[in-house]
Amino acid sequence: MLAEKELSEPYINKHTVLTIGVFDGVHLGHKHLLSRLKEESRNQSAASCVVTFKRHPIESLNPKAALPYLTSLDEKVALLKAEDIDLVVPLTFDRELAALGASDFIGLLQHHLKMRGLVIGPDFALGKNRQGNVATLTKLGRDIGFSVTVVPPFKLDNEIISSTVIRQALADGDMGKVVKLTGRPYSLSGCVITGQGLGRQIGYPTANLLIEPGWAIPADGVYATFTHVNGNIFQSLTSIGLRPTFSGKNRTVETYILDYKGELYGREVSIDVVEKLRQEQKFRDIEELKIQIAKDVIKGKEILSNKSNLIFRHNKD
Repeated sequence: MLAEKELSEPYINKHTVLTIGVFDGVHLGHKHLLSRLKEESRNQSAASCVVTFKRHPIESLNPKAALPYLTSLDEKVALLKAEDIDLVVPLTFDRELAALGASDFIGLLQHHLKMRGLVIGPDFALGKNRQGNVATLTKLGRDIGFSVTVVPPFKLDNEIISSTVIRQALADGDMGKVVKLTGRPYSLSGCVITGQGLGRQIGYPTANLLIEPGWAIPADGVYATFTHVNGNIFQSLTSIGLRPTFSGKNRTVETYILDYKGELYGREVSIDVVEKLRQEQKFRDIEELKIQIAKDVIKGKEILSNKSNLIFRHNKD
């Protein structure tokens, strides 16, 4: 079994208290759970451990039901480790793992990760047919010797924080809510590819980002963003949408980087989406578009100058 091989790879020299989940987005609700995980691991003189999945279980079992991702695996692992978690173990969720019974899965965790405690939410379940719910795991823990700590969901403004809520905020273009729920601006990364050169022709050259399929992308519109290039951070404006003024057919992510000189083709860049400036719109002609972009630049600079505290330091920077 691939998952068993992955569980056997980390070197463990002490017992662990662990939690299990997708942790897509590593939001404030996740951080609340991780805080309790660290507390329990200290109480038991154990290492804190997160077992996460390389792909969402839903996607692994039914690709047509795949959810758009908020973080890449590398970014998720980096964010989890930034919470002072001792060990992060990514697993491949496949049909073989899905068919494993709860007690068998727990047995693997005890054998390979020296699990002494499990920290979970009230709706957590693992194992075939989700048989390993809170009641089952609590009884199993009493029988074979591990603690089970159930952490209530974290609420903000009387709303339970979840990856689903964040995806909806992105779909609404509500970047303020995304920042509020995650503690950081939403990031997009991609390779700069050759476009039609329309931005350069009108005096606002843009970097066209190739975003991998399956990524959650904010609603169409123009956004104030920070762009990371080779460890340097620049103010920028990012347009997401179909470019209706140019009768575009395909959705694009294009970034105009303020005060940047040089070629970016073929480079990997990251953008932090801070605030939506306006909806995407069709202009009568190029001149009207240029006038609006000039206004966007002024407004974007003002917003970004006042929100430099939101610059997210990417792990690869």
